[in-house]
Amino acid sequence: MEKLPAGTLSKVPEVTLGFWVIKVLATTLGETGGDAVTMSMDLGYAVGSFIFIGIFAAAVVAQISAKVFHSFLYWVTIVATTTLGTTLADFADRSLGIGYFGGSSLLLAGLIASLAVWRWSEGSISVNTVVTPRVEMFYWVAILFSQTLGTALGDWMADTNGLGYEGGAVVFAAGLAAVAAAYFYTKISHTLLFWAAFILTRPLGATLGDLLDKPHDHGGLEISRYVASGILAAIIVALILILPQRAGVHPGAREQKA
Repeated sequence: MEKLPAGTLSKVPEVTLGFWVIKVLATTLGETGGDAVTMSMDLGYAVGSFIFIGIFAAAVVAQISAKVFHSFLYWVTIVATTTLGTTLADFADRSLGIGYFGGSSLLLAGLIASLAVWRWSEGSISVNTVVTPRVEMFYWVAILFSQTLGTALGDWMADTNGLGYEGGAVVFAAGLAAVAAAYFYTKISHTLLFWAAFILTRPLGATLGDLLDKPHDHGGLEISRYVASGILAAIIVALILILPQRAGVHPGAREQKA
C-alpha cells in the first residue's frame, strides 16, 4: 500500500448512522426529483437523462477537483447520482423495453464489474481509500451503477411482484436491518456490508419516493413532486448542518500512525 501521511482523510464522509439517514433521504429525493423532470415537466426519460448526465458530470468534476472533503459538495454529487439513476433506469426499463428484471440483471453485472476492476487495480474497495482522483473515479462509477440498480430493483419489487410501494419499502428496510445485524454480530467483511447497504438504500428511497408522489389509484399519496422534492431537500440540508460530517480516515494512514 502506498505510503500516506498520518491522518490522511478520505473524500467520503465517515460512515455513521447520520450518513445512512441522509443517504436514504437523498435517494428518495432522487426519485421525486427525477420524476418531477421526466413526468411533471413532461420531458421524458431520454431528455431527463441527458439533463442529469450534465449535472452529474459537473458535480463529479467539482468533487474530484476538491482537495479535501466538503459535505455539501459530496451530498450534491450523491443526489446527482440518484436523480440520474432514476431517469436512466426508467429509460432502460420502460422506453427501451428491457424490463425490470433485464435492467436489474445488466446493472448488477455492471456494478460487480466496476467493483472488481477497482479491487484489481487498487487492492481495496473500502470507501476510506477514496483519497486520490483515480480511486474517486472508481468510486463514483460504482455509485452510479448502484443507484441505477437500486431504482430498477425498487420498481421491480413494487410493480412486478405486486407488493406495492409500502410493501416494497418494508422488504428493503428489512434487508437493511439484516445487513446491520450482520455488521454488529458477524465477521462478514464490513466493506462488503457497506456496499450491500448502499445498494439497498436506493430501492428503499425509490419506493418511498413513489409512495409520496404517485397517484392514489397507483397506491401513492399523490403529493406534488415539486413539494416533496423541496421538503426532502430542506431536511437533507438541515441534517448536514446538524449531524457530524467528518471525513473518513484512510486505513493505511491509521496503520502507519499506530
